[in-house]
Amino acid sequence: MARTTPGRRWRRRSTRSSVPASAWRGRKCSARFERRMAPDPGQAPDAQQRPFAVPCAPLDHGAPLRWLRAGWRDYRRAPGLSLLFGLVVLVVSLVVAAMAWGLGRFALLAALVSGFVFVAPLLGVGLYCVSRQLEAGCQPRLRDSFVLARRVVGQAGVFALAQGIVLMLWSRAGMMVNALVPIERNDVATWVEFLLIGSAAGSVFAALTFAIAAFSLPMIADRDVDMVTAGVSSVNAVLRNKAVALQWAAWIALLTALGFLTAFLGLVLVMPWLAYATWHAYRETLDASAWPKLD
Repeated sequence: MARTTPGRRWRRRSTRSSVPASAWRGRKCSARFERRMAPDPGQAPDAQQRPFAVPCAPLDHGAPLRWLRAGWRDYRRAPGLSLLFGLVVLVVSLVVAAMAWGLGRFALLAALVSGFVFVAPLLGVGLYCVSRQLEAGCQPRLRDSFVLARRVVGQAGVFALAQGIVLMLWSRAGMMVNALVPIERNDVATWVEFLLIGSAAGSVFAALTFAIAAFSLPMIADRDVDMVTAGVSSVNAVLRNKAVALQWAAWIALLTALGFLTAFLGLVLVMPWLAYATWHAYRETLDASAWPKLD
């Protein structure tokens, strides 16, 4: 067996795992060790030091209008990319509507329209990149939007899966309401009861979907964070700012409805505008500095 030299034995005992930093104080190389082991102030905190939910700021009632104004400024600063993404949304909407019309299933069209309202934030990932670049003082490029979308496609897929489950449960709840409350053609009371129960059930699913999606997707487009943390942080921010969140949801519903009422043409303007506004809503509401920034 090889004989261990004193120097080798000393090096073996002086590893990071065996000697605490305090034991080095007063030693010859203590300053160098402490400098090496000290955390870099420019780096994000370790994962074990981060909170489970991202800290959120209290919001005032004027916040939604500020977000809309900031989103409109971004639209005007990048009109080409905004129109391009808006046209993509328009084409997808027209194709879905044409398929439903050709099949003669208006119920399918209503379901697809309802689902589009909540799945549409997935299409905004590229637009969040535009606002992100403008905020950094850079010229937005379509290539950068594709690169970012490719990087977060996994987390966006988790979001889409969660939204799909919610929509499936929502449709099942609607079928149960229809089965439990049979509608007579001339019975006004039954119609009122059906609408009240259906609206109450739909409101629960709509509120859950909005709470998850309100700030989560801009966060995964900005920081290296998992979808669970982003979703929990979004729900936490909505619960802590209920009145402002309700006002923001009303603005989203109103502008989206105007986009649909104009035979989908208004979506060319509305969807990029809302995506930019959502980015600014995230930036004002959540402090995600503890998570590393995506390059």
